[in-house]
Amino acid sequence: MNLPASNNLPINLLSACFNRTTATYKFYWLLAILQSLENGNSHISKVELFSRMLASSWYTVNYFNISFGKQDLIQKAILSINESENIPISEKREVVFDRIYKSNNPITCSTLWHFNKNVPHWFLSPWFPKKKSETDSIRQKRIYTESKKFTNKCLYALSKDSLTINDDWIEYLVSNAKFLKDFCYWNLALFLQAKNPNVPDIPNKLVQPASRNSLTKQKTQFWDIVMEELGSIQCIYTGKNLTLNNYAVEHFVPYSFVSHDLIWNLIPADPSFNSSKGSRLPQLRRYFKPFYEVQKTAYEIVKRKEPNSKILQDYLTIYNEYNFELTEIGLKRIIQPLILIASNNGFEFMKHE
Repeated sequence: MNLPASNNLPINLLSACFNRTTATYKFYWLLAILQSLENGNSHISKVELFSRMLASSWYTVNYFNISFGKQDLIQKAILSINESENIPISEKREVVFDRIYKSNNPITCSTLWHFNKNVPHWFLSPWFPKKKSETDSIRQKRIYTESKKFTNKCLYALSKDSLTINDDWIEYLVSNAKFLKDFCYWNLALFLQAKNPNVPDIPNKLVQPASRNSLTKQKTQFWDIVMEELGSIQCIYTGKNLTLNNYAVEHFVPYSFVSHDLIWNLIPADPSFNSSKGSRLPQLRRYFKPFYEVQKTAYEIVKRKEPNSKILQDYLTIYNEYNFELTEIGLKRIIQPLILIASNNGFEFMKHE
C-alpha cells in the first residue's frame, strides 16, 4: 500500500518512517497526530500524543489480549496505567484518552513520558540521515535543532514538551487522513499478525466496534428451533433447564478471542451465568463433551427441519463439504487449539474450576 503522491512534499520520506519497523510506536504515533489535526490542533503537546497512542491501542491490548512483542512497551504501559487508573476495559477511546491525558497520577505521568525517549525524534529519522561517526545522542540533538527550521520539509518541529506540524504538510495530512489511517491499520495488522500467528481476525481487533452484533438471528433461526423441538436444554455450565423464553446464547470460546458469531461456537446458557462468564475460557475436560452433544443434537434438528437454512452454512467454515458428519473428534480439532492459543495469549479459565 503506497501513500498518496504529492508534487511538493517528500512523501518518500514519510513512507520511509515505517521501514524496518520493530514495534508499533510509529503507527500509533501517526494515528495520534492525525487525530489531533482533525480536532483542529497543529501545535500539540507530547503528552497529548502519548495519551492518544495508548487510547488507540487500549481495546486491542485489554479486551483482545493481543501481544505486541517483547520490544514494544505500549502493551506494558497500558497494563500499568490500567492498574493505576482503573479505567474500564470497554470504555470508549476518547474517554480513555481524556482520563489518561488529564491524570495527575505519578505512575501514569511517568509511563507516558517514557515514550519521549525514542518516538518523537526517531520518527523524523528519514529527514535527518545519520552522519558518519555521529552518535545517537548527537543525532537526536541535531534532529531537535534542525526540525525547528523545518529542514528538508520535515513533518513537524520538535521542542521539549510539544511539536508543531509543518504548515506545508497540514493540507496533505487532513485531506488524506482516512487513507493514512487505513495505511497505519493495514500495516499494524500485518505487524501484529506476525507476532500472533495463530490468533484469528487481527484486523478486526485493532479498533473497538461501535457495538457488538446482536445474536438475535442465531437465537431465532437456530436455537429457538432446537428449543421448540426438545422443550428444554440443560445448561452445560449450571445444570439448569433452559426453556424457549429463558435462555441466552453464549460463545463457548470467548468472542474476544475468536471475534466472530459463527453457530458452531455458540450454545444456549443460563442467562445469569452468561453475564458473569465474560472472556474466561471453559475447561475442555469438563465442558467439551456436553458442548459437543448439544451442538450435534442442534445441528441434526435444524438440518432436518430447515435444510435450506443459511445459518447452517456457518459449519462450512470448519468443514469443506455440505454432507459432513459433526463428530466429537472433528469439532474438538477446531475448538481445542483455539482454547490453547487463547490461554497462551493471556485469557484466563473460569475461576470456579
